[in-house]
Amino acid sequence: MNKYTIDTALERLNEITETLESGEYDLDSSMKLYEEGVKLVAFCNKTLLNAKQKISELSELSEGDFQNE
Repeated sequence: MNKYTIDTALERLNEITETLESGEYDLDSSMKLYEEGVKLVAFCNKTLLNAKQKISELSELSEGDFQNE
């Protein structure tokens, strides 16, 4: 998943969704796309969780600086 950014992962998820909804692929191909989609969702969730934690840490640092003045 390292080749993705959150934006490219979301774009690829959209492509996978459209492809699966089209019903053009056989079961094997659809399952491979679905598996890729699940991995992308996990990547996006992890990336967003890390960003949320970083923002919380930075907010706490910022609040601490104001309280010490």
